[in-house]
Amino acid sequence: MRTRSVLVATALLATLLTAAGPAAARGPAPATAAAVDRQAAHDVALFGLRGSGASGKAAVQEFTTDSARLDRVGLYLSSGAATGRLTVQVRTVLDDPGSAVASASVDLARWGGAGAGWVEVPFGATGAPLSPGTPYYLFVQADTAEEEEVTWHGTRAAAPGAPAGRQYDATLGGWQPGQGRPAFYVNPAGGERCGEVEPCYVPNSLRPARTAGLLTDGHTVEALDPAFAVGAHYVQGSNVLALPSGRWRYLPDGATKSEVVDAQDPGALEQIASSRRWLASGTVPGAPGARREAAERALLSMRALLRPNGASAAAWYPFWDFSWPRDSAFAAAAFAHTGHDEEAYRILRYNAATQREDGTWEARTRLDGSGPPDGRTWQLDANGWVPWATWQWYRTAPAADREARLRTLYPVIVKAADYAANSLDTDGLPPASPDYWELPTDTANIGTAAPLLAGLNSAADLAETLGHTDDARRWARASARLRDGIAYRFAPLGYPRTVDGLHGRDSAAAFLAPPFVPATADLPGALDDTYQALLRPNGGLVPGDDPDTRWGHITWTASTSFFALAWSAMGEREKGGAVLDWVLSKRNVLGELPETVDAQGLPKAVVPLGWTDALVLLTLVQQDGAKLATPPLPRL
Repeated sequence: MRTRSVLVATALLATLLTAAGPAAARGPAPATAAAVDRQAAHDVALFGLRGSGASGKAAVQEFTTDSARLDRVGLYLSSGAATGRLTVQVRTVLDDPGSAVASASVDLARWGGAGAGWVEVPFGATGAPLSPGTPYYLFVQADTAEEEEVTWHGTRAAAPGAPAGRQYDATLGGWQPGQGRPAFYVNPAGGERCGEVEPCYVPNSLRPARTAGLLTDGHTVEALDPAFAVGAHYVQGSNVLALPSGRWRYLPDGATKSEVVDAQDPGALEQIASSRRWLASGTVPGAPGARREAAERALLSMRALLRPNGASAAAWYPFWDFSWPRDSAFAAAAFAHTGHDEEAYRILRYNAATQREDGTWEARTRLDGSGPPDGRTWQLDANGWVPWATWQWYRTAPAADREARLRTLYPVIVKAADYAANSLDTDGLPPASPDYWELPTDTANIGTAAPLLAGLNSAADLAETLGHTDDARRWARASARLRDGIAYRFAPLGYPRTVDGLHGRDSAAAFLAPPFVPATADLPGALDDTYQALLRPNGGLVPGDDPDTRWGHITWTASTSFFALAWSAMGEREKGGAVLDWVLSKRNVLGELPETVDAQGLPKAVVPLGWTDALVLLTLVQQDGAKLATPPLPRL
């Protein structure tokens, strides 16, 4: 993205110079101000600005402008320092601070720490008067106690007809002639303001995140680069982005990439109205404030990730832009419990269409349904998650036609449940299979056994509903065998990751709680122990503490949310709510939920993650008092 920004900026500058024509070469004058009061290219870290100590440094750039008033300037800066102050002045005399017609100081910490990008420095509510065509000096200096440089970027070549910048260096005896020209704008407006063509200042803390949010027209999706999310916010109830400039960015219907338009653009307004109508067609759970805002954003993000054919992308970024049966099952359940029946059923139909002939699913499929993107080993837990999601959908679907639609899905349930039942060994446990860790195990793991139990219970109840008693009894017997196997092999060890007890705790122990499986008497204590074992200093959980898998201190919002949902569904509302609020506190600058959180508590990897969105929504539904049902233990 950095290279792309430089090329765009250079092209923008070339456009300005071409518009100025040959007169630009004759020197500064009001008629040619566009060529000399701005230089957007910033491909060189040009002038150090750190002013503290004997080696104090500053820089200036002479400019003229046809503006009669100065409200703010924009500068492309990088800062290795996280604290300190930046002083910006517009002077009439290079080395005379008393000649300043405008002066402002900016707190570096308010930028969010060390980073780089365009910074806007305002000169107060009234600004300062300028004389068009008069030479001025834009002076910049940073004062920080840290041993890190603050640098003004630009280009080694000045714009035609414009003077080079100058560097102040105390160790070299004061002001020195420069060889290049720093990047700046005077009174940036419209496309000159950051967030449109150029990135706003992005603190390094945001760089671990690959994406920041989503724009969509309902068919095409565009992921937002974090560099273009700083200082922006979504227009409430929509995927239209309000930029720092006051303009809007959105993905018009039928377009392949987003456009920046004036606020109140008719096309953007219609898109806003459409998404608000969709939200109003269901419910947005959560108490007013952060919870309600997070729920609205999660719903809109899940809707953006849902394709017209029912494929639900895990996230919108390469290697995440596939549909996992597990993630999509949670999305279907969340859509169902927030009143979005059509979206929930669409996902279930997609999972029906992508089921393999033997009743299993690939680990993930391309979004067009054409099959897996690679040779990743298939995962048996889908045979539990799809029936469970179908049961959750049926509980909420409109009564008028839900039975007929369930009959359409029932052949999928039969194949999935029969495969799960037939996979159980003499101990009643499933074979070793990769699970949500996307890693294989040598013995049965809880991340497969627990979902299969939820799926068999769900399948048996759906069979009873449709009058297929033989199917119901067959799956009831399999459920009983699996329950016994879990009680015999997993329970005595505290429900660890694997039955051999060699791979530590696993956050999937929460899958043995409601709304997946009725909790046994010993489960609450095991969940408490598991939570404490997986808790990290930043307040979140890692998926497990397997000594062979190094999770470090990067925590996972989905694994943490398992416990928010489980405790909320088990009646420990306050306990679950505290975990939920931690997850919500990790939303990014646009209010989106990340996949992971780094050791400093900052968003990492992809943002948003559909699975976390779904888990948060289900937890909020439970927190609101609309108790999520749990598939009952089937009758033998």
